[in-house]
Amino acid sequence: EHKDANTKERAIKEVNTGLIAAPAKHLRRWLAALRNDNAQGEYYLTDIVLMAVREGMQVTAVVAPDPVEVLGVNDKVQLAQLEGALRHRRATALMRQGVTLADPARIDIRGDITVGRDVFIDVNAVLLGRVVLGDRVRIGPNCVLKDCEIGPDTEIHPNCVIDRARVGPRNTIGPFARIRPDSVLHEDVHIGNFVEVKKSEIGAGSKANHLTYLGDATVGRQVNVGAGTVTVNYDGANKWRTEIGDNAFIGSGSMLVAPVKIGAYANTGAGSTITKDAPEGKLTLARARQVTIEGWKRPQKKS
Repeated sequence: EHKDANTKERAIKEVNTGLIAAPAKHLRRWLAALRNDNAQGEYYLTDIVLMAVREGMQVTAVVAPDPVEVLGVNDKVQLAQLEGALRHRRATALMRQGVTLADPARIDIRGDITVGRDVFIDVNAVLLGRVVLGDRVRIGPNCVLKDCEIGPDTEIHPNCVIDRARVGPRNTIGPFARIRPDSVLHEDVHIGNFVEVKKSEIGAGSKANHLTYLGDATVGRQVNVGAGTVTVNYDGANKWRTEIGDNAFIGSGSMLVAPVKIGAYANTGAGSTITKDAPEGKLTLARARQVTIEGWKRPQKKS
């Protein structure tokens, strides 16, 4: 201990980590013989080394290959320093695999990451659990990826969260998109800004570019989902599914009240509240006729 060491001993650059391997039958005896007659008034486990030497046993010191592996943590500052060292080590490993990091000091890897060729990760990305990034994937700033698989040539724009989902090749995600658990996005899908996908399957080439919620939905191929569309999946007690066929066009502001099916090549008019199945290849409208009230006056506040 530092308090018991003399000047010469304190100049030694090698430290004891406190890790000791010894035969149990000898260790029991040595532990019973420990004394606390030192400046700290503590029992020093390292005293058993001298006991072993005196008994003629062979004692060998093992040098740690990396000092960081055996550093102690006594406060939050030291904890942050070690976490920083771990981040640097993991970032270095990714770069040696060919990943381009916009800033190696600003990435947080908390799991098992598998990467393809020519991957780019921008600043402040957080990768948790098992994450697979295919060839040429691009991750924008401030994204959180957890237990997910991202297909080749997919670009994830800033501030997206992808959690326990599978994203196919050539997708464009975000900015500010959230892909929730049990979602599957096939190839060439566009999920735009402020779009949330939950427990849904999105077919190849389909797009939901603005302000949309797709929950408990099956969306076919080449579907266009207009801005402000909501799959109304919860009735207060149970979740219900929405099915949208291939090449359907969902007008902006559509409320699809599940359980409901939208047929292939069907169109829903903007602002419609769809409560019944919409047939294939037809335009379905469900909104009140616009009325202008003549002579109407805005209510006045009471004085």
